[in-house]
Amino acid sequence: MGRAATTTRAPRGFAWRLAGGLLAAALGLGSVQAADAPPLPKLHLDSARVAVVGLSAGAYMAGQAQLAYPEWFANAALVAGGPWNCADGSLKTALTACLKGNPRAEVPGLVARAGAWAKEGRLGDLAHLAHARVYLLRGRDDATVSADVAAASASFYRALAAQSPALRDLQLVVDDQRDFGHNLPVARHGDDCRLSQSPFLGGCGFDAAGAIFARMFGAPPRQADGAHGELRRFDQDALRIDGADAYLARTGYLYVPPACAAGQSCGLLVAFHGCKQDAASVGTAFVQDAGFNRWADVYGVVVLYPQARASFAPLNPQACWDWWGYSGANYATRDGAQLRWLVHAVQALGAGAGIRDTGLGIR
Repeated sequence: MGRAATTTRAPRGFAWRLAGGLLAAALGLGSVQAADAPPLPKLHLDSARVAVVGLSAGAYMAGQAQLAYPEWFANAALVAGGPWNCADGSLKTALTACLKGNPRAEVPGLVARAGAWAKEGRLGDLAHLAHARVYLLRGRDDATVSADVAAASASFYRALAAQSPALRDLQLVVDDQRDFGHNLPVARHGDDCRLSQSPFLGGCGFDAAGAIFARMFGAPPRQADGAHGELRRFDQDALRIDGADAYLARTGYLYVPPACAAGQSCGLLVAFHGCKQDAASVGTAFVQDAGFNRWADVYGVVVLYPQARASFAPLNPQACWDWWGYSGANYATRDGAQLRWLVHAVQALGAGAGIRDTGLGIR
């Protein structure tokens, strides 16, 4: 989500930011320690009430999760994102076609690839998207992700549904006529609504979190009056599969509403931060102030906030989720390191009843 990610002179800019990041790390600045972080708790989760949401790079990650594991993550809200697998393993493509829309993403080719990969087992069975809810949100003042890129995302879902009669009931909502910048709008009013600046939560007087919950889980039973549950830290490294590095921070966050902590059956929302919006960059601003937690109480939904990490090798100095291939060539498939970790985490939380075994070793 950083401005450097919007220019083709990225390598030099990355180097300068990387040097600063390494210096900060050496001085112990901006780091989030995982000392004594417990494992994820086992909760009573309803696998039929699961959704993913993400901002910018997080939106691309949410789309990848939806298609790689549609039996888990059929519903998705993408804020300032583009079409699935837009980058096709290329950082150059990510910085051009997938942000500025120049050249334009080849949507028919992406749709064809999704269908082929699903048949090969590299993605899940796309028939699980038959009743999926997809919400695409972008502000008209977004100078990072162009309108053409957001439109390509909508075109991708329409074409995906059109090619398969099984997907005719896929519900797509495009919300692109609001005035805000490259950020996640929140209910408060401020002077940062049309900007793209840390922590990328724009005071627009528009409660995007509430709109996302309504699109993913239906009309609210009541209005939100605050978050009364518990924001917990957890050890992300404990969820590595066979010890493999998924390029995540040591600590993740989980919001548990009081009713869910008491044993009630609850839904799950996975919220992916944007670049430079991880906890090491913005502290707990995203996990506490994005607005999801107070609506989680209303809907009875646990919120999982996984955290990516910045690195020099592979090159990811802004702690983006992998939507161009830094974690490996299979990043957008069921074999992707971060996607496998995600399913492992959701299984560990207690979701999965009625979903076939994914072979990740969680029972």
